[in-house]
Parts: sequence; C-alpha cells; structure tokens
Amino acid sequence: MELVVFVLASAMVLAGAFGVVLMSNPVHAALSLVLTLFGVAVHFVAMEAHFLAAVQVIVYAGAIVVLFLFVIMLLGVDRTDDLRTEPFPIQRPLAIVVGVGTIGLVGAAILRARDTVKRQTPLESSGDSNIRLLAHNLFQDHVFAFELTSVLLIVAVAGTVVMTRKTVNQATPTAVGDDA
Repeated sequence: MELVVFVLASAMVLAGAFGVVLMSNPVHAALSLVLTLFGVAVHFVAMEAHFLAAVQVIVYAGAIVVLFLFVIMLLGVDRTDDLRTEPFPIQRPLAIVVGVGTIGLVGAAILRARDTVKRQTPLESSGDSNIRLLAHNLFQDHVFAFELTSVLLIVAVAGTVVMTRKTVNQATPTAVGDDA
C-alpha cells in the first residue's frame, strides 16, 4: 500500500512540475504548482509528518492564491473565457472520477486513522511537544518579528494594488459637438 501511495504522489509531483514548466498560461502553471505542492503534502503524510503536511497545504496553497492574484493584477489578465465551450471534452467525466476517488481515499484514511487512535496508549498520544515548542517560539519569543512580517505582507499587497491601477487621464479629448 505504501508503494502505491508513493508512486501516485510522485506522479502528482512530476506531472505538476512539468505543468509549471510547460504551460504557457500563467493560471494553468499556478494550478500545476498547486498539484505539485499537494503531492509533496501526500509524501509528508506517508512519512507520518502530519504537521508538515498541514503547513505545506495551508501556507503554500495560500501563497498560490496570492500568486494567482498577483498574476491577474500585474499581467492584466482581463480576457474572459466562454464557459459554455469545453476545451477538453473529457474534463468533466475525469473530474467526477477524480472526485469520487478522492472521497474514497479520504474515507479510507478516516477509517484507518480512527483505528489507530483507538490503539494508542495515553503515553503515545502526548507527542505534541514539538508543536508546543514551535508555538512558544513563534508567539512568545518572536512575536514582534511574526507580526512585522504580516504587516509587511499587507503593505506589499496594498502597494501592488496601487501600482497596477490604471489612472484615468483628466484631460481626455471629447468628440466635437458632445456637450456631455
């Protein structure tokens, strides 16, 4: 079972990495990067590094959303696609298959985790000392640097929005005979 998970997660990582490099559309490249990051998170789960997997998904998926917004704002992607036209006819059936497969995998993981939790002794379940140390380090020892980083990120986003706004020229010429 571990070999199957490893092979599938590695295929996700490689397919996403090739998609990032080969896609000409920046939105598709960003979505391929999301696939790569989810594949790495699956590897973390397989190695029983659940905290790293959660951080991988939360931090990097959040960063991909910010990247997505920066691409739209900086490159001016204002072309809209016609949603009635299917570029890939197999896309919807494949999405249904992937969705059902994902639900099945999540259900199997829940069942397996439930059995594992029942078998643990109280001494084994108190292994969150690393998380407590990390929280103490971030939110007590380095709280100023942590908050300063969040302020800098907000300033960067606001600055990008201000820089990408198109100014309206006040002295626009009007057509002859227009009174409005």
